[in-house]
Amino acid sequence: MAKNFESLECWQLAIQLDKEVFELVEQSNIQRYFSLRDQMLRSVGSIADNIAEGFERGGNKEFIQFLFISKASCGELRSQIHRCKNRNLIDDVTFDLFYNKCRTVSVKLSNLITHLKNSGITGNKYKISGC
Repeated sequence: MAKNFESLECWQLAIQLDKEVFELVEQSNIQRYFSLRDQMLRSVGSIADNIAEGFERGGNKEFIQFLFISKASCGELRSQIHRCKNRNLIDDVTFDLFYNKCRTVSVKLSNLITHLKNSGITGNKYKISGC
């Protein structure tokens, strides 16, 4: 098990995606559409934040639950990327780039969920220490 959430590849990809979505929003006409902009920034932030929160809970079941929430936020962002394309706020190249980044993060989350479900790891909070 990783020692901290920052060492998880899925968190690293999610935090990079957060930076890139923020830059996209700030450098495009998306910023003019306050509701969509705010939804996108909340969704992308939720991906990394839920990985971190679930990890810090210390238990496998809770971590998996938060990873599913993170994966759902990734799907939400993917839908918002579709909305941007449909409204001609981004071009096809930008759409493909962000769509693929979202899919990559989603697959990494799925892989981690599967690994945790199939492993005997129960999480740090169940380790007996100092007894």
